[in-house]
Amino acid sequence: MEKIYESVKFHPIFRGIEKEEAMELLTLCQLRNYEKLNIIFHADKQREGLLLLLSGIAEVYVASANTSHREEVLEVVQTGEMIGFSSLADFLGVSKKDQRVDQIVEVRAIEEVEALYIPFSVFAKRWDDKDLHDYLLAQVSVRLKDVYVSLAEQVKLARQFGESETMVVRVQDLMSSPVISVTSKDTIKTVAEKMTSHRTSSVLVTEQERLTGIITEQDLISRVIVNPTVSSDDTASKIMTASPITISRFAYYYDALSKLILNGVKHLPVVDEQKVVGVITLSDLLRKKNENMVKTIQRIESANEETMPEIKQEIYGIVATLLNGKVPILHTLDVVTTLYDRLVEQCINLAVSNLKKQGLQTTHSFCFFQMGSSGRKEQFLLTDQDHFLVFEDGGDESYFTSLSHEIVRLLGLAGYAKCKGDMMASNPLWMGSISQWQNRVHNWTLQSTNQNLLLAQNFFSYRFMYGNSELYGEFEKTIKEQLSRGKIFYYRLTELEKENQIPLLEHPIRAIFRLERKQVDMKKEVLFPFHHSLQILSLLNGILSGTPVERIEKLVEKKILSEDFAKDIKLAFSGIMTVYVKKRWHQHEREEPITSTLQFSHLTSREKEELMLSLKTLRELQNVVFSYF
Repeated sequence: MEKIYESVKFHPIFRGIEKEEAMELLTLCQLRNYEKLNIIFHADKQREGLLLLLSGIAEVYVASANTSHREEVLEVVQTGEMIGFSSLADFLGVSKKDQRVDQIVEVRAIEEVEALYIPFSVFAKRWDDKDLHDYLLAQVSVRLKDVYVSLAEQVKLARQFGESETMVVRVQDLMSSPVISVTSKDTIKTVAEKMTSHRTSSVLVTEQERLTGIITEQDLISRVIVNPTVSSDDTASKIMTASPITISRFAYYYDALSKLILNGVKHLPVVDEQKVVGVITLSDLLRKKNENMVKTIQRIESANEETMPEIKQEIYGIVATLLNGKVPILHTLDVVTTLYDRLVEQCINLAVSNLKKQGLQTTHSFCFFQMGSSGRKEQFLLTDQDHFLVFEDGGDESYFTSLSHEIVRLLGLAGYAKCKGDMMASNPLWMGSISQWQNRVHNWTLQSTNQNLLLAQNFFSYRFMYGNSELYGEFEKTIKEQLSRGKIFYYRLTELEKENQIPLLEHPIRAIFRLERKQVDMKKEVLFPFHHSLQILSLLNGILSGTPVERIEKLVEKKILSEDFAKDIKLAFSGIMTVYVKKRWHQHEREEPITSTLQFSHLTSREKEELMLSLKTLRELQNVVFSYF
């Protein structure tokens, strides 16, 4: 008891009272220990006090009776903090019947936890202490503020789906009605005719307005057209999907979107008291987002120097929409990259037009390439400019110098900061003719210094963005010829990566917080080594450019990677990018410094396990590269 007193005597609950009184109060408390994943507070148990964490970390999450549902973590509680404030209303006698938060919220340890359980009887004895009141009020206020901020962010993001609508848009406001339906005894020919005449991608199978199945265009293709045993005279019951997933007309927009994505379907019959009243599709839900996207594209393509600075925030609105809609991260990045590409193209078009107004023109072709995160299609927040320019031999270098500087200026207006390392087309080292680029790459392969290797690593993340496609083909052919004699270059790149191996969390997850490593730099320690390893493996096999997924698929085509291993790599990469993007996006929303350092203590148990598996898979890819040398 003496030891416990020493650890809590300065806590507001015990501060300012004599030791004898504090010791007496401590006899009413209980010291409790929990192993990792032990439930601290159950959802269905009445709570009679608060818990002060003396050591370890716990997480508060929404309990679910369905084990297939992913638990949603509300907050992470660390040493020195308290759990159970939602029960204070019960203690004060002001809670409403059947409205206790703890009926749906549980708390569990995510590492070994030592905690002091303080019953409300202790608070009752100290209730006349103003400092205790102030402490409890401050703690509850902080929690309340967090809830309001979170709710406000959700409403703000939801509004971006449909101009003024909020997250309270219901399915009945978006569904198609009346439904196009058939009976199970109707022929497949009738089904196809109804789809065609009503221009719909699905029909519902009903009996007396009760849903029994659904048939989609995909069903007609996979179950009829490619199946010679099925005739158009067969009945609908033979090809329908029985007992389809449904949704209530009063469900919210996000309920429908989640159901469609999580179940991998594109059509949801809408029911009301077991009767079919409509159908809602993925296209219906994304239409508002697409309308906003079309408007943004139109604004990009008509942007001038005056309106250019406004485009970034519009694109950020779409980023928020996609992330909030839980669209898969690689698809999100693909959509956002398309918008940024249009923005860059408009900047280049304006640059060419501005020079023309000054009397500067050229008849020679050129190509503009993006590097870095944009080159890999990973850009969601506007980063530094990272690009280079190639023009055909014999071109006027002074013109392309002026063009490059004008492009950099306009990209700056659009929100792209200048590259601190000056890896931009305005730098003579990142602009030149085919022959000049041939000499540069030759020099990198011949003199593989650390500096040249770093330049090459950035260069080979390139993606063709704008310009003459024939010149682009000639450029790649020239680069490939130079690399054909680059064995030492590949060896030096690999040796550099051996010094930057992706970290492994080999220990059991229950021991992760006892390791010295409590964080990982997602960018420097994981993503860069992964990209560089994939880059080396691609170059060794004649693949010069492409996004990570494109490179992986090309390596499968060349039989370098197995299909199963490729799937694992893409899954691991997607998992890492999901964590990376969400972390940086939340920092942006909260106007915090943007970092790529991930604290393990901020992850749920499931997230830690997924991270461990992802790191292991990406490390295996590195080992494939190392095996070449």
